[in-house]
Amino acid sequence: MNLIISLLSGFITALIGITPPGLLNMTAAKVNLKEGKRNAIWFVFGAVIIIFFQAYLAILFARVINIRPDIIILLREIGFGIFGALTVYFLWIAKKPKIKKAKIKKSSKKKRFFLGMLLSALNFFPIPYYVFVSITLSSYHIFSFNASSILTFVIGAVLGSTLVFYFYITFFQKIEDKADYLLRNMNTIIGSITGVVSIITLFNIIRYYLR
Repeated sequence: MNLIISLLSGFITALIGITPPGLLNMTAAKVNLKEGKRNAIWFVFGAVIIIFFQAYLAILFARVINIRPDIIILLREIGFGIFGALTVYFLWIAKKPKIKKAKIKKSSKKKRFFLGMLLSALNFFPIPYYVFVSITLSSYHIFSFNASSILTFVIGAVLGSTLVFYFYITFFQKIEDKADYLLRNMNTIIGSITGVVSIITLFNIIRYYLR
């Protein structure tokens, strides 16, 4: 039962983290439109290999700091500062992003595979994201840092990421207008998310000092 919960936790965590339009899923969709599904799938395959290692290393790091409450509260305080600053930036300072049509030159599936690995490796967001989520889930006793749970969680994250990529590849033309809308309002969306995370983090910090 615990392994099923870990699998679902990783799956849902990946869905939440990768569903908003970003460099990886939008590139996968563009590759599909320009070069066909086979090259797009090779791109996704390269991307999820890196996601596997990023998630696995992130949770191993989270396991180390999870046994140090002083480090956890320090990270929460740093995280509150970072997320608070990001909220202010995205809601009131950042300019609206301009939609640019990606230009993709036709290439072989081998090059698309390595492009997926490269772009995924350049995306550092998954590491702090999975550290934060795994520690949070652990604090609510939803996830435990044993070897089998970690591996199952990571497999769930890979499956969730793959599903989102496949969704973008298969249905992008039908959702392109909505994707453009999301891109135009991405600052508000990101700012709202970081604002909610800031409030939750502040609540946890206050609860830690008042207990």
